[in-house]
Amino acid sequence: MPITFSLTQEEQRYLLDIAKNAISQRLGIPGQTIPARPQSQTLGRNLGSFVTLTRNGNLRGCIGTIVGREPLEQNVVRMAVAAAFDDYRFHPLTAQEWGSCDVHISVLDELTRCPDPGLIEVGKHGLVLQLGGRSGVFLPQVPVEQGWDRLMYLEQLCNKAGLPPGSWKAPGAEIFWYEAFVFPA
Repeated sequence: MPITFSLTQEEQRYLLDIAKNAISQRLGIPGQTIPARPQSQTLGRNLGSFVTLTRNGNLRGCIGTIVGREPLEQNVVRMAVAAAFDDYRFHPLTAQEWGSCDVHISVLDELTRCPDPGLIEVGKHGLVLQLGGRSGVFLPQVPVEQGWDRLMYLEQLCNKAGLPPGSWKAPGAEIFWYEAFVFPA
């Protein structure tokens, strides 16, 4: 299941610039000049995205949508503002913090049902687990960052969904997978 889209360096720079500008504007900091929008079909596709903010190497905010319901460029702007100001795990970003933050964008391909958990590749597949009205999601890079193997990845997904260990094997559990284009690398 290879990724069904690509992003040029120009498209990546554009998405990073509009994400940073949206946060700067919300903070009342004069924004940077946004380059002209590149000719791109991908920027107009309804793709999900996550925007992750880190500060001094530590997570500072991460919000996203698994399924795209609006053009990618609009989704990235919305997720950037949400990651900076609406991630319940952190207080809203301040102008003082903003100068030392890094921005990473993950553009998600379409979700499909995982046919066999044994096929999950750590670092390649992002996962969504749904069971009993609960759900959990991890981006493909999370298990790599945490040093998890496939089994730990699935167990931590259960934990994130608020489910008991091993719930990924329970009758009615649904696992979906996807790939993501993450930048800057």
